[in-house]
Amino acid sequence: MTLACFLPAGTAARRITLVPATRWADSLAGLAPAAASWAEATGFRPRPGAVLFVPGEGGEPAATLLLLSDPAEPGDIAQAVGALPEGDWALDDPQGLVPADRAALGWALAAYRFERFRQFDAGLPRLVLPGGGAAEQGVRLAEAIWTARDLINLPANELGPGELLETIAAMGQRHGAEVRRIHGEELLAKGFPLVHAVGRAAARQPGLIDLTWGDPRHPKVTLVGKGVCFDTGGLDIKPSSSMLLMKKDMGGAAVLTGLAGAIMAGAMPVRLRLIVPAVENSISGSAFRPGDILRSRKGLTVEIGNTDAEGRLILADALALADEEECDLLLDASTLTGAARVAVGPDLPAMFTPDEALAAELLQGGLDAGEPLWRLPLHAPYRRMIESSVADLNNAGQSPFAGAITAALFLQSFVTRTRRWAHLDLFAWNPESRPGRPKGGEATGLQALHAAITKRYRP
Repeated sequence: MTLACFLPAGTAARRITLVPATRWADSLAGLAPAAASWAEATGFRPRPGAVLFVPGEGGEPAATLLLLSDPAEPGDIAQAVGALPEGDWALDDPQGLVPADRAALGWALAAYRFERFRQFDAGLPRLVLPGGGAAEQGVRLAEAIWTARDLINLPANELGPGELLETIAAMGQRHGAEVRRIHGEELLAKGFPLVHAVGRAAARQPGLIDLTWGDPRHPKVTLVGKGVCFDTGGLDIKPSSSMLLMKKDMGGAAVLTGLAGAIMAGAMPVRLRLIVPAVENSISGSAFRPGDILRSRKGLTVEIGNTDAEGRLILADALALADEEECDLLLDASTLTGAARVAVGPDLPAMFTPDEALAAELLQGGLDAGEPLWRLPLHAPYRRMIESSVADLNNAGQSPFAGAITAALFLQSFVTRTRRWAHLDLFAWNPESRPGRPKGGEATGLQALHAAITKRYRP
């Protein structure tokens, strides 16, 4: 992917000088003689993210200042992009306030637009990248986030299970990955009965993709993403208001697809595996029913307490597949429960893991990336809430309490060999526009996971 907001090094552009907001006045004197009086006359407020355009004596632009927090924060660059007119810009950072990769990432997060069905009138401000590859990691992350946002923003009539799996396959093939796809009735023959049961009622057949990349001698890192391309709730149908955002119910798959792309593009020294079960949870005569008892890939039987708790079913089969090879690190991500959103809101992914060291690594990755995760407990006594009198598990249980925790405990039942496993319950959507976070699909947690994986395998 070539992002429209970037230009190659050496392109002619106007310059933006980066200065700390706390010392902005000291920076004005050497830039333009009348800069201080101009700022005072126009009522300029020197706060982080603000942009000051200083005219020369003849009215031509003499200088442009971007004010930063001290120390600089990820949102400073993103906030500034919205204040810049269309044109080509280059950052002048004589004090080394912002690493080039973080500046590029902040710029791209703010410049993203979903233009598949609507063209915006105003043009983009474009950033000239510095030479020497200093911004490469930021560009890779930006590409990953744009990929995830695009997938989540696509409506379900454009992105069904087949289209999602085809997109992942094409990405893998660009990087030389091995790709295995399973569709429709073949899911039963290959041992994915829960994926088949959830997706069989839809007109578009369910499927699963299994992508592998990298040197087999390297540590195995496996990503499992929930790919429910639309969720009606099944026979336990959602009210119409709850369906409005269900095109984003494949947000976990989108986030981990973007993450996998960044790992491959950055030649991370890992043996990467990406598993995505893709379905549409629909209604027809063949829909699975409340009270059905289904057998999983792992052999555990599941009583269906609610057909709207379908994400954990398809993840159960996918996690069982991942766990068969006992990988070094296993991460799954999904838009799984409303309970997690009530607990921590739309910005914070709820993170669950039984491994204390891994929890510390992931939490630190979130802090390093400026995208915090929030750990919730895998409280074992709550397993009683998903017990069944006729099967090994109930996919929903009867209790209204601790929905995010019981969902995570359900998934944990299918991970018995891999010690380092973590589950992220995320929202994958910005309810409102903020600097660097436009309203719509969001790659929630991607930067945090990338930071943690990079530190672990490329210290």
